[in-house]
Amino acid sequence: MADTHIDREALSVLREVMEDGYPELLDTFLADSESRLDELRNTADAKALSEVAHSFKGSASNMGAVRLAALCQELESDAKDKSPEDITRLVAAIRGEFDDVRPVYEDERQHALTH
Repeated sequence: MADTHIDREALSVLREVMEDGYPELLDTFLADSESRLDELRNTADAKALSEVAHSFKGSASNMGAVRLAALCQELESDAKDKSPEDITRLVAAIRGEFDDVRPVYEDERQHALTH
């Protein structure tokens, strides 16, 4: 079954390219994601939301988090046209998606450290 949340092939390529730096890359992604989620939650300005969403989309995409990247893209594109309620819902969806995929990256990190 295809994983609609994570591009496993992208992760596999990253693992090969990064080699010993892979666990650190995963750590950075997890830490940056948490800080970006905080920014999204605490930002009311549409332009600032769009910028954070753009940056989050880029890292999610690079890390193969395809659904997370798509949600960030939606927020980036539509932040200025959405109601505060819609933005709150979308930020919650981004948070939920990150919570869903985070264990995969934590497992990847654990696996990389032990092999």
